[in-house]
Amino acid sequence: MPDPDADDVLAELASLPTIAHPTASPDGSEVAFYYDASGRNELHVLDIETGEHTRWSDGEVPRNARWFVEWDADGDRVYFHLDDDGNEQNDIYAIDRDGAVEPVVELDGQTVLADVGEDGETLLVGSTRDGQMNLYSHDLASGETTKRTDYDRAVHGGLLSPDYERIAYATNESADFDNLDVYVANADGSDPRNLDLGETGAEATPVDWGPDGERLLVSDNSADLTRSGVYDLRTDEVTWFDSDSEEAPAFFMPDGERFLAIRTREAAKMPVVSDIESGESRELDLPEGVAGFGLAGDAVLSDDRVLLTHTTPTRRPDLLAYDLSTDETETLVPAEYGPFSPADFADAEYVTFDSDGVPETPQAAVEHDPYDTFEIGGLLYDSGERPSPLIVNPHGGPRGMDDKAFDLYTQFLIQEGYSVLQVNYRGSTGRGRSFVRELYDDWGGAEQGDVATGAEFVLAEYDWLDSDRVAVFGGSYGGYSAYWQLVQYPKLYDAGVAWIGLTDLEAMYETTMPHYRTELLEKNIGTPESNPDLYRERSPVQYVENLSAPLFMLHGVNDRRVPVSQARLFRDALDDFGYTEDEEGDYEYTELGKEGHASSDIDQKIRLFELLSDFLDRRLGVESATED
Repeated sequence: MPDPDADDVLAELASLPTIAHPTASPDGSEVAFYYDASGRNELHVLDIETGEHTRWSDGEVPRNARWFVEWDADGDRVYFHLDDDGNEQNDIYAIDRDGAVEPVVELDGQTVLADVGEDGETLLVGSTRDGQMNLYSHDLASGETTKRTDYDRAVHGGLLSPDYERIAYATNESADFDNLDVYVANADGSDPRNLDLGETGAEATPVDWGPDGERLLVSDNSADLTRSGVYDLRTDEVTWFDSDSEEAPAFFMPDGERFLAIRTREAAKMPVVSDIESGESRELDLPEGVAGFGLAGDAVLSDDRVLLTHTTPTRRPDLLAYDLSTDETETLVPAEYGPFSPADFADAEYVTFDSDGVPETPQAAVEHDPYDTFEIGGLLYDSGERPSPLIVNPHGGPRGMDDKAFDLYTQFLIQEGYSVLQVNYRGSTGRGRSFVRELYDDWGGAEQGDVATGAEFVLAEYDWLDSDRVAVFGGSYGGYSAYWQLVQYPKLYDAGVAWIGLTDLEAMYETTMPHYRTELLEKNIGTPESNPDLYRERSPVQYVENLSAPLFMLHGVNDRRVPVSQARLFRDALDDFGYTEDEEGDYEYTELGKEGHASSDIDQKIRLFELLSDFLDRRLGVESATED
C-alpha cells in the first residue's frame, strides 16, 4: 500500500485514469471512449487490431464524463454531449479523426442522443425543448430538427428501425403513474401503437430492434422480476425469458437469434447470452463482479465477439472483448493502478439483516409503526483500522443499488481509515418491481429505517467498529438520506456529509427538470397538490432543530437535477434556528463552482476528496481513536 503519510495519496487515487462509455464502431474495428490519463477527460479511439488508442480531442469534450458517446453511421465521427460546466443542458456535437468539432443538434433544455440511423442521414434525439422530454428527428443534410412525439409524460428509449420507417419508444398514457408501455410508430411519429406488453402498472421498455426490423427486444416487470422478451411485430406475439433473478436485456447479436442481458444476483451483475429459439441462457465465464455493455448495438465487435467492461470491489474496470463461441476473453485496455495494486483496496463483504423499517434508535422527526419485515442486503468494507470509525453510505437514485464494482469514493474512505457500509434498502433495484414500489409514497420512511437498522446491525456484529464514531455520507438521493438520517435518528450519528441532496420536496418539485418532476417525484410520491402532507412531512428542512451532529453540506452551483437552492434552504433554516457555521461549529457549507450533479473530472474529484478528508478528520478522524 502507498505510504499512508504521503500527501499525494489522495490525489493519486483521484487521478487514476478511468475509461468511460466505450462504444464500438459500426464495423467493430474500433472503440471510442472517454479517458482521462492526461489529467482531463478526452475522447480516445482504440484500434482493436493494433491495440493502440489515440486521442481525438484536445479539451473540446466535457470535463465531466457523465454522458455517453456514439459513432456516426460511417465510423468517421463520434457524437458527444456538450453542456456548460455540468448543467446537463446538453447539445449534440461531433468530432472527427482530425479533431475538427462542430455542433450538430442545438436545442433549449436537455438534449440526449437516442439513436443514430445507419442511413447516415438521421438522428433520433430526446429533448426537453418544449418542456417535457419528447423525441425529435434530426436531418443531418438539412440541419432541420422535427418534433416526433408530444406526450405529457416523459418519453424513454427512442429507437430507429433498421429501415428508418418506424420508431420504438416507451411512455405512459394511462392514469396509473407506475405504468410504462412500449410504442411503435411511423418514423414521423404518426399512428403510434401501444404493444400492450404486460399488465397496467408494470414497466415495459424497448431495448433493441432485431436486424430484420421485425422483432423488438423488450424488458418488462409484470412478473415482478425484470425479464427479457422478444416481440414479433408480424404476429404480435412475445416470447418471454424468465429467470430466478432480474435480467435487463441489452442487445441482439447480428444473427438476430441471440441476445445479451445483464443478470443481477445479490450485489453482482453478470452478462447472460440467450438463444431465442431454444430459450436456453447461460452466464458468461467471468469472475463474480459487475460487467456492463455500452448502449444497444454498440457492444458488438463481430458475429461472436462483444465489448464489455468488468470490475470487482478491488479491481478497477478492464475493457474486454469476449468471444461467445469460445468463452475466451481478451483485455483491450487494462485498468491502471498507479502506485496502488488491487491488494491495496478493500473487498466487499455481502451482509444481510432483517428490517421492519423501524430501528432501535429513537425516531426524532416522524414516528413510524413497524412495516413489513424484509431481509435487506448490504456491502461492508473493512478499512483495517482498529477500532474503526464507520461511514454509512446510502446510494442515490433512489432507484439504484450498490453492487460489487470498484467504487472510488468507498476506496478513498478506506484509504483514509474509515470502514464503509452500503445498504440496498427497500426501493432499491435488483429485487423486482414490488421491492422498488415499497418506497412509493414513503420517502423518508421504511427505507431510511433500513439504512439505520443496517448501521445498528454491523455495529453490534463487528466489535472492531467504533460505535462512538459513526457518520453518514451520501449524494443525490443519498444526500437526501444523509439529511434525513441526521434529523430522524440523531442519536445514531456523530457527523454527516450531505452532497447534492434534497431537503425541501415541494421546492424540488418546482425547480427540477420536467422529466425528473414527473418520472421521479410524481411517480414516487405524487404531486405537492395531491400529497401535500407527505411532501411537507418527509422534507428534512422541516426538522433542522433535530440536528445534533456536525453537518457538512456540499452542492454544485450548476446542478439542474437537484438545484443548489436545496442546500441553501437547509442552510438558511439552520441559521434561523441559531446554528453556527464554522469549522468548529454546528455545520459547514461549500458550494462547488463550475460543477453540476457530481463530476468525474479529476481536479473536481480531488477537490471533493480534500474537502471530505478535512471534515471527517476534524470531526470523526482516525487519529482520535483510543488505542486498545
